[in-house]
Amino acid sequence: MEASKKPKKFQGNKISQRPLTEKIEPLLYLSPALLLLGIFLFWPFFQTIIRSLHITDNLGRNALFVGLENYIELFKSSSFHNSLIVTIFFVFIVVIVGVLLGFFTALLCQRTFPGIRLFSAAYALPIAIATSGIALVFQVMLNQSIGIVNQILGTDINWLADPTYALLSIGILTGWLNSGLNFLYFSAGLSSIDESLYESASIDGANWWNKIRHITIPSLKPITFFVVVTNIINAFQGFAQIRILTGGGPGESTNVIVYDIYRNAFMNYRYGYASAESIVLFVIVVILTIIIFKVNKGGRINA
Repeated sequence: MEASKKPKKFQGNKISQRPLTEKIEPLLYLSPALLLLGIFLFWPFFQTIIRSLHITDNLGRNALFVGLENYIELFKSSSFHNSLIVTIFFVFIVVIVGVLLGFFTALLCQRTFPGIRLFSAAYALPIAIATSGIALVFQVMLNQSIGIVNQILGTDINWLADPTYALLSIGILTGWLNSGLNFLYFSAGLSSIDESLYESASIDGANWWNKIRHITIPSLKPITFFVVVTNIINAFQGFAQIRILTGGGPGESTNVIVYDIYRNAFMNYRYGYASAESIVLFVIVVILTIIIFKVNKGGRINA
């Protein structure tokens, strides 16, 4: 009978014993992507930080170092305070409209019926529509005299020139544009729910609302969290529709932060001030995203 072999001693971490070329090889594959990110993302970002500390000339060149004076002036500005409030309301409208539209349209297409592909394509259509193009269409639809919206509702409202309705109109348009992608996310989530859960609920006498409340919504919480975060970030970046439809007006009722950055940079030629405003917007979005992730991690969103 052969003697049992003794177990080999642990020879150390095999990864640390790899040749240097094998360690560097993954970085070589990543280097093109890192180079592009460095040129088109990180370098402009650092330049924006530097420019925010300067007063610039009309060509955007740094003329005078002023430190934090642009930030101090920004936080003292009533126009910026108004833009911040308008942006918060705009983001709220966009997220509510976009998420609810995406969710309910996905529910409508949950079951198979004749023409389901046509309806699915129609609900996902906003993904393929350019924001500037649909903004021009909505400009006609919301026209006070010839617009179809007033004809359907029987009203006589100048939707884009009335401070009461301008932000609401653009928020609904932006939410609808986001709803196409939300529809796809929610449809994917609904298709992953086990049908046996609904069958068991039906046997127990659960109605449609109880199934939605106790099965569908809890099962979609991870996807809902992702959709809400992406919609918030996209809403903070809304610009084209505001530029085309209202130009930040009437007054400053639709002057969100992104449009205010554009106005300060390319209309008032205050590139340093606009750079400071863009850094503040970046910090706001980062802080808000971190808070949302902390809340989700704490179990308040995920069941």
